[in-house]
Amino acid sequence: MKVALTEPIEPVGMAVLREAGLEVIEGPGGEQSHDQLRALCRAASAVIVRQKLPDDLAASCPRLLVAARHGVGVDLIPVADCTAHGVLVTNVPGANADAVAEFVVAQMLAATRRLETMHRLHLTEGWKSGRALASSATELRGRTLGIVGVGAIGTRLAEIAHHGFRMRVLGFQRRREALPGFVEYATLPHLFAESDFIALACPLTPETKGLASAALIGRMKPTAWLMNVSRGAVVEEEALVEALSAGRIGGAALDVYAVQPLAAGHPLRDFPNVILSSHVAGLSRESAARMSQVAAQDVVRVLRGGRPANLVNPEAWDAYQARRRELGL
Repeated sequence: MKVALTEPIEPVGMAVLREAGLEVIEGPGGEQSHDQLRALCRAASAVIVRQKLPDDLAASCPRLLVAARHGVGVDLIPVADCTAHGVLVTNVPGANADAVAEFVVAQMLAATRRLETMHRLHLTEGWKSGRALASSATELRGRTLGIVGVGAIGTRLAEIAHHGFRMRVLGFQRRREALPGFVEYATLPHLFAESDFIALACPLTPETKGLASAALIGRMKPTAWLMNVSRGAVVEEEALVEALSAGRIGGAALDVYAVQPLAAGHPLRDFPNVILSSHVAGLSRESAARMSQVAAQDVVRVLRGGRPANLVNPEAWDAYQARRRELGL
């Protein structure tokens, strides 16, 4: 059996696949077109996903049994198409929670202490220029962090903020009763109005698309920062650009965008109070190894006829069994 990789995975994951006797086929590298991804997966029994797959993937890949997400969010996978054709979808929940939570803390510290700017000014303009920024620095203790989506990532972030920095933490999610005891439940309007930092850590769903709307951004404090480590489509980018242009909010720290990579002439590049990164919040040596290993282990389980540990679409199980029989497995 063959396993397609849309992008390389860590050696620990490769070892799992090869020890199981699976043949690994890799794409040409970089962003691939949908035609290239179809061609890559056509002869494969499994694909480990790090790029957006075409919506007709399962229909166009008759041997495919499993699409394993190298990460948490499954918006890169056409889950409905996979379910209809008996292709199991897996992910790696919680594997990058520490990495993303720590990244958001780094964003908050970068916003409040401006270390990168201090470093640049210290080298280019001298001691006094860098030191002058200290007069506007603020501390995190006592500030309010609002988290939209208090799952594995949001919970870890809340722990660090509350226990480590003694911040007040507000949280919004569908299951209010699942919030940790030190996180105060807040409606979205209240969370946006009360928070000094707003961290978007929710999955992209029809309900969360455009969640950070013009109306909610309009409720933010003039000193508040919006931080997005979820998906770009969760934020109405035009409304955010307008608020930044008008100086109505303190700033934004963005790791994801509506269209990726961020275009060279995009207005978000022009603001001194915007921190931009390249969809890397969940990537660290440790998280990449965990995601590669767990995704590969679930691929092996499925190709041996077993049930994966992290099954996203259990309703596809019967169709998956039928697909195996059709393939003579």
